[in-house]
Amino acid sequence: MSERELYCDSCQGVQLFEVPPCADGHGADCPELSCTGCGAAVLIATFRFAPARLADRRPVPRGHHRRAA
Repeated sequence: MSERELYCDSCQGVQLFEVPPCADGHGADCPELSCTGCGAAVLIATFRFAPARLADRRPVPRGHHRRAA
């Protein structure tokens, strides 16, 4: 099992969290963690963003400024 220390809201302090047995087949990379002190569950969410491509951006024509109405 993978273990790490995180802040637990229920225990109100830093506690050891571990990955419970994962039924989804994630193994040690499972996004679910449980506090070893109180058993509270935490879900670690990861996001993937596509890198910005400069070629997709339109150039702003010079001399054209936005004006307040």
